[in-house]
Amino acid sequence: MPAYINSIGTALPANLTDQSQIADFMVKHLALDEHEERKLRVLYRASGIKQRYSVLRDFKENLNGQSFFKEDVAFPSAKPRMLIYQKHAINLANDAAENAFDSSGVRKNEITHLISVSCTGMYAPGLDIELIDRLGLPTSTQRTSINFMGCYAAFNAMKVAENIIAANPNSNVLIVCVELCSIHLQEKKDDENLLANAIFGDGAAAVIVSSKASGRSLEMKNFYSDLALNARDEMGWYIGDHGFEMHLSNKVPDVIKDGIGELTNRLLEKIQLQVSDIDFFAIHPGGKRILDVIEEKLKISKEQNLPAREILKTHGNMSSPTVLFVIKRILDDLKKEDDQKHLLSFAFGPGLTMESAVLKTHVNA
Repeated sequence: MPAYINSIGTALPANLTDQSQIADFMVKHLALDEHEERKLRVLYRASGIKQRYSVLRDFKENLNGQSFFKEDVAFPSAKPRMLIYQKHAINLANDAAENAFDSSGVRKNEITHLISVSCTGMYAPGLDIELIDRLGLPTSTQRTSINFMGCYAAFNAMKVAENIIAANPNSNVLIVCVELCSIHLQEKKDDENLLANAIFGDGAAAVIVSSKASGRSLEMKNFYSDLALNARDEMGWYIGDHGFEMHLSNKVPDVIKDGIGELTNRLLEKIQLQVSDIDFFAIHPGGKRILDVIEEKLKISKEQNLPAREILKTHGNMSSPTVLFVIKRILDDLKKEDDQKHLLSFAFGPGLTMESAVLKTHVNA
């Protein structure tokens, strides 16, 4: 029994800040010298990012000592960061889910399963229970939480949803991914932290999956995942005394470049397709260099990869919801003549994990 993505909803926090303003904030709060400032500003200009969203106002406004990241004290410990997460994550998650229901033929009382996804915060009773309460979902809704997988976690949620539909075609699954990356800013000047602080933002995305195609929808055709274990130390996400700490090596794009060809071939050979048969690309914009190397390796143009580049430019990397923002952009633009086309999607994360999927478009008049 096929599983279909029949709607995607998204939500963003209210605080939108230009990349240049965030650079100003970083120079001030990290007390960078002239050489360090010059290096940081080059990094920010080369990021491919114009703006990012945050639940915090710190990055654009002078709050006269009322900011979360205060100048005169050490950066916050893990607990106040988690309190910020608990306050704001549920609002974004709820808004994304409401947006998904607005464009879906599935009603809230028909949801049978909820999959919550996040790597930037955790508490219990958690997002899953709060969402059931806020949305008015049945209290009998079966819940699964996918935590701490990073940017590729939405793929695991989709695979869980596909398996649920295969086991019981009458199921309706709500997936909600929410990340508050900006609350984990670290007071460190090393290259890895400067890079992480240059690309991540906040956002949420929700997906409704069922056994029926309706309107514009995407059929889950095939998934394939692999690990580059020789590069497991190039990307990591760890819980520290002062929030969650990102380890992000500049070698990651090269690792992806080395593995993306075989990953793609193994995915497509199972359904007897080639890259030339793909009509749409939805690549997780983990960074500008990642998009560059995938385009080079798979011989696709920047125009073909425009949805990913546009999301990177206007939102940055929001971790797990980001690839769903890219897929939504494609889904929303489908026309009648785009029926029965193929969409190829990728996402990457710690491990070093490489996830891939082929989705097939369905456009009903």
